[in-house]
Amino acid sequence: VLSEVVAALEAKEALAQAEADETIVAANAEAIFNDGYSFVGGNPDGDLTVVEFIDYRCGYCRKAHGDVAELVRSDGNIRYIVKEFPILGEQSLLASRFAISALLLAGPEAYARVNAGFYESFRGDVTTETLRGFADGLGLDGEKILAGMDATEVTRIIEENHRLAERLSISGT
Repeated sequence: VLSEVVAALEAKEALAQAEADETIVAANAEAIFNDGYSFVGGNPDGDLTVVEFIDYRCGYCRKAHGDVAELVRSDGNIRYIVKEFPILGEQSLLASRFAISALLLAGPEAYARVNAGFYESFRGDVTTETLRGFADGLGLDGEKILAGMDATEVTRIIEENHRLAERLSISGT
C-alpha cells in the first residue's frame, strides 16, 4: 500500500511539474521560438521545433551534435533553433562571440559551418589566433568575424540568452 501511495504522489508531482513547465514555456514563447537573432536551421516552417542551448566547450553538446544534426537532416520537418549559452568559462564565451559574430556578419550558412566546425573539427584552446585559422579553414573572413566579436549586439544576444535560461530555470546545456 505504501508503495502505491508513493507512486501516486510521484505521478501527481510529475503532472504538476509538467503543467508548470508548460506555463513557463508559454510565458516565454516569443523569446524561445521567435527572438529574431538566434540561428534557425532545418526546416524554418517545420511542424516540430527543437531548441538547443549550447556551449562549444561542453562535452555533452559535442557528443549530441552528430545525433541532433542527423535528426534534423533525416526528418526534414524540424525547425532547429540554437541559443548560444556560454557557461564554461572564457573560452566558451570567445567561441560563442565568434559564432554570433559570424551569424551577424556572414549569415546563417556561415554560422552553420562555424557551429558544426566547433564540434567536428576544432581542437585545442579557443584564442583569437586559433579562431582566425579556424575561420580561414572554413572559407570565412576571420579578421572580419574577429572584429565583430565585441559588438554591442553580440553581447546583448548572449545576455538575452542567459536571462531566458534563468527564466526557464536552465542551468546547463
